[in-house]
Amino acid sequence: KPLFCIWSLNMAPRAPIHHILTLLLIFLPLAYSIDFNYPAVFSFGDSNSDTGGLIAGLGESLSPPNGQTYFKKPSGRFCDGRLIIDFLRKFLLYSLFLTSFAACSPLSSVSEILESELFAPIIDFSSWVFLVVDAMDMPFLNAYLEAIGAPSFRKGCNFAAAGSTILPATASSISPFSFGIQVAQFFRFKDRVLDLQAKSKKLNKYIPDEDYFVKGLYMFDIGQNDIAGAFYSKTFDQILASIPTILLEFESGIEKLYDQGARYFWIHNTGPLGCLPQNVAKFGTDPSKLDALGCVSAHNQASKLLNLQLHALCTKLQGQYLDANITYVDIFTIKSNLISNYSRYGFEQPIMACCGYGGAPLNYDSRIACGQTKILNGSSVTAKECNDSTEYVNWDGIHYTEAANQYVSSQILTGKYSDPPFSEQMPFLLKLKF
Repeated sequence: KPLFCIWSLNMAPRAPIHHILTLLLIFLPLAYSIDFNYPAVFSFGDSNSDTGGLIAGLGESLSPPNGQTYFKKPSGRFCDGRLIIDFLRKFLLYSLFLTSFAACSPLSSVSEILESELFAPIIDFSSWVFLVVDAMDMPFLNAYLEAIGAPSFRKGCNFAAAGSTILPATASSISPFSFGIQVAQFFRFKDRVLDLQAKSKKLNKYIPDEDYFVKGLYMFDIGQNDIAGAFYSKTFDQILASIPTILLEFESGIEKLYDQGARYFWIHNTGPLGCLPQNVAKFGTDPSKLDALGCVSAHNQASKLLNLQLHALCTKLQGQYLDANITYVDIFTIKSNLISNYSRYGFEQPIMACCGYGGAPLNYDSRIACGQTKILNGSSVTAKECNDSTEYVNWDGIHYTEAANQYVSSQILTGKYSDPPFSEQMPFLLKLKF
């Protein structure tokens, strides 16, 4: 049964959370109008979405603070807390909860709610709603490769792995789990789930129902490593010429998933790679290579071209698969806006890494990663975290902080940065602090 079906109106009638839940009923028609009631999420990507895949797959462990000290079970999260996918999935589950809650609500109309003794005015309802979601402690996506100890995959599975590329991995690749491998892992996962369901119902609480593979949301955030990594060995023109090949590989994976029944696709484009401290430190030593924001121009130009062609591919696929729903999400614009107007959103450092070594202006040294201690120039040094990561957009030179990820996810959920857009359908509760 849905969580609150068994909550009697006589139980704690004046409790704030009960007031909030009652208020939610007023806006259930809005919730029903949104096509966000996905029963499961299947994620593919790189470190922007990795919740433990690479670490489990390679049998490695992260040194703090990347993977041990900040957030519940942060293995694989290359930031000081939640990733964008964590925020997005929590909302998707919350939206599903809203629908389930409505189905069992004892109050059937807005007038009944307004006349009930439960109703009480609440200030800043949107923030309270998300406090409710946090209080519900909805689980995050478990990594496919971390399938030890009976983790729950009931609400989906995460195939993302740090360092992954769209193109097949090579001997020098950081991660062997390229996009094609992740898709193959999904097929293995699905086959195993269906096999278990056919044999017994005992594991149903741990695995998705068969129809979840059709009704579920397939999320993609991958491609930045194909572009950023290429700058170490290729010319700018060679990188641009490789983009069609990259996207052919991506298209092949989407087609395979569609053939397996996937119908709901949410495809993120690539962010402004030239604004990452790692790339500024390596390729931005010549000021003429930087733009007005202090970002490496060539990296951002390559990102834009990849995104332009990815957008065209999404349009093509939507025309090809008329029974599918393909949403293109413009992460580049969201992140660029954050970096350009960082102070407006409460940040103090738009590019400098929070966790690193070297101090201003970048606090990044490629020889020593966040949390590590090494001997440099004869002295033992540690790449330490800053005092307050909420003041920083960037966490470790490559990944964003939890505060920045929260901003990005809140902007994604406005629907304004998606094609097709869905902002007019979104409930008012998504008017977050940003």
